[in-house]
Amino acid sequence: MPSELDRQIEAAFEGMSQPGGMLETQDFVKNGVALPTIARAPATLADYIGHFCNQNKDAEFLVDGDLRMTFGEAYAAARTLAGGLIANKGIEVGDRVGIGARNSANWVVAYMGILMAGGVATLLNGWWQGSEFAEAIALVDCKLVLADPKRAARLEGHDIGRTELFVYDNAKPPLEAFADLIGGAAAEMPLPVLTGDDKATILFTSGSTGRSKGAWSTHRAVVQATMNYVGATLVLLQLATARGEAPKYPPSTLMNVPLFHVTAEVPMLLQGFALGRKLVLMRKWDAEEAMRLIERERITYFTGVPLMSIELATHPKRDDYDLSSCTVMAAGGAPRPTEHVSKIKAMMKDGGPGLGYGLTETNGVGCANFSDNYIEKPESTGTPTPPVVELAILDDDGNHLPQGDRGEICIRSVANFEGYWNNEEATREAYTDDLFFRTGDIGYVDPDGYLYIVDRKKDIIIRGGENIACTEVEAAAYEHDDVVELSVFGIQDDHYGEVVGMIYLAREEADLSPDNLKAFLGERLAKFKVPAFIWQADGPLPRLGTQKIDRKTLRSEYNAKVAAKAA
Repeated sequence: MPSELDRQIEAAFEGMSQPGGMLETQDFVKNGVALPTIARAPATLADYIGHFCNQNKDAEFLVDGDLRMTFGEAYAAARTLAGGLIANKGIEVGDRVGIGARNSANWVVAYMGILMAGGVATLLNGWWQGSEFAEAIALVDCKLVLADPKRAARLEGHDIGRTELFVYDNAKPPLEAFADLIGGAAAEMPLPVLTGDDKATILFTSGSTGRSKGAWSTHRAVVQATMNYVGATLVLLQLATARGEAPKYPPSTLMNVPLFHVTAEVPMLLQGFALGRKLVLMRKWDAEEAMRLIERERITYFTGVPLMSIELATHPKRDDYDLSSCTVMAAGGAPRPTEHVSKIKAMMKDGGPGLGYGLTETNGVGCANFSDNYIEKPESTGTPTPPVVELAILDDDGNHLPQGDRGEICIRSVANFEGYWNNEEATREAYTDDLFFRTGDIGYVDPDGYLYIVDRKKDIIIRGGENIACTEVEAAAYEHDDVVELSVFGIQDDHYGEVVGMIYLAREEADLSPDNLKAFLGERLAKFKVPAFIWQADGPLPRLGTQKIDRKTLRSEYNAKVAAKAA
């Protein structure tokens, strides 16, 4: 039976969806399917950014160490950069322009400028090694990559073809960092007229078949995802105000997850333009530094992977800092252990924890669970967020399953990505004929409409919000001449949700220790993909009737071993 809060939320969304309301919808027909679309949303990200930067031009926007910029100042810098990209680098509508860098005000201005110039903002994973960077750049054929020195150094010795690399200094403010891109008349250079159908972004995601795929989206999709978040936030703010739990300070958030991740890009960065929300950037996660910034900047909204909020709730110095300004501690990208929910709630004076479920391919939208409902159903990832999200549980043939039955979680939305770059086969496999995106997660919906995720269909490990393909790690390990066979699987972890586990069989005469194999993999894979646990087998690995290695049994056996050792 729906809770009182559920009924209040439904009524609030219904009120905002009335004709003339912020969430009024109209149908956008795609491949014969009518998709609800927020009617009053700007057509493109360039329009969206320009409108809200002007509306909030005097409000503080970016805090990056000692650098502080208002929305108006950030927009002016991005407008100048956009002109320079066109005038001096020949960027045209649809050209892919990569960003390979750590979080900074320069990253944000670069992202804004690329979109305004008509380029496709290509968000390169800053944790990649050089070969991974080069492979992604080649996959989408970037015309230009903007990189900080650390990421640029990783590309040394790797062929990036015709792609031009521009290295910028994060110690300098945007107009100085990008001075050589800008030139004299960049601010006056006319910008292209874009449409919602133009390509806007490419984010990279690991699939069960191995290397990262480039998921690309239109301007319409990303704007609709963003406005869907804005609508949900305003509904929650309305309800919090009625309960006497409204934030006591202007909206602000701590950017503690990498900007190349969809969680940082859409609900945190892009949503912030419409909310006039200050973005306080962290270069590297540190729980005590986060608490210091929450207190100093009066942070009202916090989100990150689950390990971050539980570190704040259980930190030995928690009481040394005033965290009362923060009324929402949200998490996404990985499951949150249920026992963490009550601990986080106990830490907070007002508001409470929240959990979101979305994917790179859905531009972050999906389901949400928050406030009292999250306390009541801490194992659920919540209900679909109106008005653009439709959730279904389907079998392998695409048939809708009855409420309560387990099947593949599928999402249909105008915010969904268009496809994987230059990978039509993977794109076809990702969608049903009626445009439901197959997430690869297995779950069910309870009688109140709440989604529960119970398993994973694909061989994917989710470590702290980052997808890791088991087959990619396996392929890297098989490059070692002394490896006979192996299997990679997820190991449950209280901090990251999962970490990578591996068992391998070495050649009989070889002397290949787990430490040596880990060092070998560290030269080939991003650090987060390197196994945290490696076991050496003393005989052949178990197999299924198909003669495939029995990954499921190994995962169960070695998770039990890790749990028993920790007990």
